[in-house]
Amino acid sequence: MGRAFEFRRARKEKRWDWMAKTFTKLGKEISMSVKAGGPDPESNARLRTAIQNAKGANMPKDRIEAAIKRASDKNLKALEEVVYEGKGPFGVGIVVETATDNTTRTVANMRLYFSRGGGELGQSGSLNYLFERKGTFKFPKGNLDMEELELELIDHGLEEIFETEGELNIYTDFKDFGKMQKALEEKKIEVSNAELTRIPTSAIELNEEQQKEVEELIDKLEQDEDVQSVYHNMK
Repeated sequence: MGRAFEFRRARKEKRWDWMAKTFTKLGKEISMSVKAGGPDPESNARLRTAIQNAKGANMPKDRIEAAIKRASDKNLKALEEVVYEGKGPFGVGIVVETATDNTTRTVANMRLYFSRGGGELGQSGSLNYLFERKGTFKFPKGNLDMEELELELIDHGLEEIFETEGELNIYTDFKDFGKMQKALEEKKIEVSNAELTRIPTSAIELNEEQQKEVEELIDKLEQDEDVQSVYHNMK
């Protein structure tokens, strides 16, 4: 078949693998949103956000609807959101957000990954000082005037707004996430992605070999089926 064919196949397989993992994570967020606030996105802001993110990632409509329907089943066990914190190699701080139906399994896996990766799982809250929780929103710039929009959104918790590759990016404080979401909805702005993220307050600089060791641990964590997001303070 030739090297070109093998390269294309490997690239497709990598993309399919990424899509499968992404859709699984999005499906879990939809499920947790439904369990928390019901299946109607009109009255459930978290579900609206989850659906927006799923659409932004090109998740098929039938999969979104199936996830909502499945989560509406009262016999389905609700997923539990658990955050794990630890230190990786060379003192890098790592925070792992999970969604699990078996916390015993998840914590055992987290402890194993950190231990084998040259790190150590820590106590809940032990890394709060290393990260700030922020709300982020992304949407196409289109005909929007960034300076005008900035003035309009300051009263809704806007901390920062900037443009990258034709998209506007907005940062808010954690507590202002819902307020900003409502403001953007009222302005009929179609958000392609909205999420709560963790921004490191300081960064550790490592050499290439050290970075690779930390990245191997992060990759192991991200591969786990219970893991939703991984944050670190490696520069």
